[in-house]
Amino acid sequence: MDNKDFYEAIKKGTTTIGIVCSDGVAIGADYRATMDTFIASSEAVKIYRINDGLGMTIAGGVGDAEYLVKLLKVQNELYSMDEGKPLSPTSATSLLSLIMQENKMMPFYVQLILAGLNRGNPEIFNIDPLGGYTKESRFTATGSGSLTALGYIESIYMPEMTTQDAVRHVVKGLKIAMKRDSATGDGTRIITITKKGYKEYTKDEIEKLPR
Repeated sequence: MDNKDFYEAIKKGTTTIGIVCSDGVAIGADYRATMDTFIASSEAVKIYRINDGLGMTIAGGVGDAEYLVKLLKVQNELYSMDEGKPLSPTSATSLLSLIMQENKMMPFYVQLILAGLNRGNPEIFNIDPLGGYTKESRFTATGSGSLTALGYIESIYMPEMTTQDAVRHVVKGLKIAMKRDSATGDGTRIITITKKGYKEYTKDEIEKLPR
């Protein structure tokens, strides 16, 4: 597989969204996992809690992504014991970036979003398979439906947006992606991280959101 094919492949199979808000961050993903045109699962987990102030979304190869999630959770435990505090989004991104750069001859088949709070300030990072990353000041998205989702999020984004407002827009962005991308579907999972902690919205809470 050449570089072009590789980067095209990592775009497939999901849509994840992250939004920087005035009081924290909001992240979301769908539940569908695909193998080419085959829908392999309608219950795929694509958002992981690393600690109360840090969440991670995955797109790409499940095995590679789950390995990195487990590795980051272990590193978070070790860091917490040594430093007396959990990993921040900045620290976690730096760590994953180094690990992924060291393996760039055989890259991890993933694209990741790390989102959370750093000393109370919201942060979102987008990490590519070779360990390159960007700190996003407003919003980002990954996966095969990301272009469609980004078009919507860009049209409604405001810096003063709260996580409560953002949740509704993440849901809508994912639903728009589902209409155009067959690899995105089967429901939405939404997480917010604020000074109050890590919150996952239930199905009922999502269904009751204002349209």
